[in-house]
Amino acid sequence: MADVHEPLVRRKSKKALVDYLVQFRWILVIFVVLPVSALIYFNIYLGDMWSAMKSEKKRQKQHDENVQKVVKRLKQRNPKKDGLVCTARKPWIAVGMRNVDYKRARHFEVDLSSFRNILEIDKERMVAKVEPLVNMGQISRATCPMNLALAVVAELDDLTVGGLINGYGIEGSSHLYGLFSDTVVAMEVVLADGRVVRATKDNEYSDLFYGVPWSQGTLGFLVSAEIKLIPIKEYMKLTYIPVKGNLKEIAQAYADSFAPRDGDPAKVPDFVEGMVYTESEGVMMTGVYASKEEAKKKGNKINCVGWWFKPWFYQHAQTALKRGEFVEYIPTREYYHRHTRCLYWEGKLILPFGDQFWFRFLLGWLMPPKVSLLKATQGEAIRNYYHDKHVIQDMLVPLYKVGDALEFVHREMEVYPLWLCPHRLYKLPVKTMVYPEPGFEHQHRQGDTSYAQMFTDVGVYYAPAAVLRGEEFNGVEAVHRLEQWLIENHSYQPQYAVSELSEKDFWRMFDASHYEHCRQKYGAVGTFMSVYYKSKKGRKTEKEVQEAEAAILEPAYADEA
Repeated sequence: MADVHEPLVRRKSKKALVDYLVQFRWILVIFVVLPVSALIYFNIYLGDMWSAMKSEKKRQKQHDENVQKVVKRLKQRNPKKDGLVCTARKPWIAVGMRNVDYKRARHFEVDLSSFRNILEIDKERMVAKVEPLVNMGQISRATCPMNLALAVVAELDDLTVGGLINGYGIEGSSHLYGLFSDTVVAMEVVLADGRVVRATKDNEYSDLFYGVPWSQGTLGFLVSAEIKLIPIKEYMKLTYIPVKGNLKEIAQAYADSFAPRDGDPAKVPDFVEGMVYTESEGVMMTGVYASKEEAKKKGNKINCVGWWFKPWFYQHAQTALKRGEFVEYIPTREYYHRHTRCLYWEGKLILPFGDQFWFRFLLGWLMPPKVSLLKATQGEAIRNYYHDKHVIQDMLVPLYKVGDALEFVHREMEVYPLWLCPHRLYKLPVKTMVYPEPGFEHQHRQGDTSYAQMFTDVGVYYAPAAVLRGEEFNGVEAVHRLEQWLIENHSYQPQYAVSELSEKDFWRMFDASHYEHCRQKYGAVGTFMSVYYKSKKGRKTEKEVQEAEAAILEPAYADEA
């Protein structure tokens, strides 16, 4: 059984020029990327404040005017020569690591850069109406002082509403509320023919409502969304629980931390996440909302993790392995964005000394670098290096298979730390691109209910140990094997990541039926790119563009063989 648990043996690799460019990239980051990032963040903050000073009526009027500009632009397109439609956003601006190769071929751009306003916070309906470029930092800054928050607040400040709905979004509350898209109440979408529709789960556009998530903006332009709000308290009472054992035992301890075996709902926390630091050590964190009065009681420890000089959160959590279990109170908004400053643990690769006290104290206020600027300054060689010798992947797997997933990652990639975050995958009225295992409700597994199967995001973000040891590592082959494992285990790969999937395997992983129904019904075929075309790695040839425009595509189905 040793081969099940032991990582692959690899040969030493020879260093090339790009290895040194990556090794000393911190020079460019410190003197260029960080200062420019700070200026951009400040400029965005001023823009957000200016928007907040406007009346809701004025913001809505500007929104309606901008929607009409999108409609007008779409109607200017000549289908015979202009190419497929996509946003005018530059390829390097996206937070995801996937190459935006579809924008390197002929295409027709529509500018959505003005859609970055919070239109309304409706305390009676408990709904926030926002435009697609509103990010998590912006909306938590507006709602937390009201003791309100989105039901699912993705950890990184720069993640936008549009990306989280059209793609994938998760947080430590997703074991209660599902993925980010599951918390959406209504969507305003501009269709291929210029119609503007409002889609909800129970109106005439309900099929579009269920079709938009995971579609990557290939059914129409999302121009606003109404998202569920929940009441919150000022602090998060966070319990750090160290776990030691093999990977299967760590996976079981993780499941037990939020899905009690006796099914007692009183034992279910408001937030949960796990971090696996080695093949034998991890820390599970469970959080419950707490009032300011409770947090400030004598003997309770308050930890303001958002201060620039504080230890990076993942390293702070790791101290539980030596300290043992402990509890502290973190201001709620600072808890939401606990991974922003160090980009989970990617900051350690970008700035090897960034976690040192002297750097945090002197320059920590400049963190984090904007991911878009990191991408804009990396060049083709470094970009390809990261794709081949670095892993940024999420594996969405059923809860009962988390132990198997951890063993697979250890054997094939040996990447640590690993992030664990549970989420419900709902049984919906239609079969969407991602869906629970058939018959899950009859298995009565830990964490499952009659209406949702519990899944887990296994986040794999870092350089593989083989690369750190100077050994050979084939990133393409490793990702390909990961994707095949996901397909065989009814699991999913979010589309922000680098993918090696063929079209056939893409539709073996995802279900195409409802997506293709929406593509045909709402005129997206031949106007908007298909989701596979958009996700596919590599530059698009003119022939591929022409075929996509003419809708000469292979049927989106998976062979049963």
